[in-house]
Amino acid sequence: MPITAVHIRATLAEYIDAHPEEKPALAVVGELLDSGADVTDRKEYRGHVTAGALLVNDHGDVLFIRHVALGKWLPPGGHVEPEDVDLLGAALRELAEETGISLRVSPVHPAPVHIDVHPIPANDAKGEDAHRHIDFRFLFRVDGEPSVRLREDEVSAWAWRGVETIADETLRNRVLAALR
Repeated sequence: MPITAVHIRATLAEYIDAHPEEKPALAVVGELLDSGADVTDRKEYRGHVTAGALLVNDHGDVLFIRHVALGKWLPPGGHVEPEDVDLLGAALRELAEETGISLRVSPVHPAPVHIDVHPIPANDAKGEDAHRHIDFRFLFRVDGEPSVRLREDEVSAWAWRGVETIADETLRNRVLAALR
């Protein structure tokens, strides 16, 4: 059963209950759901759901990948797929697809550590207009030193970096707080 609007709305509500100061910035998500938009469809350019995985190792470093299409260093993540049943599972699937890491990985908490709505530029190669991602970001730990196997059509490099290198201040602070 694919990810449902009910699941997205419940995950969003749990997050907003924990972080009420973010309600205005995330109002667009509720508006899209209220309008009946299928926010799991990547062709919904007003905004669609993505799932990200912040993976922390035993040294407290976060895994970053070099995203081919965007040319940026980011945590693993991407679009939800019809076979995904929930957002946490989608984040884990994306982590495994992009890095090959799937063993000894566990969520720090089942709720997102952060939800971010951000613009994505048009991608002529994929036939995609400029649009918004509604990125549900989950925090995971990995035991030991995992073997990394990149999905080279999407990812060109990987690196473990300190939490302080997370560019988004809110996300950085949330990860730091969750790891204390």
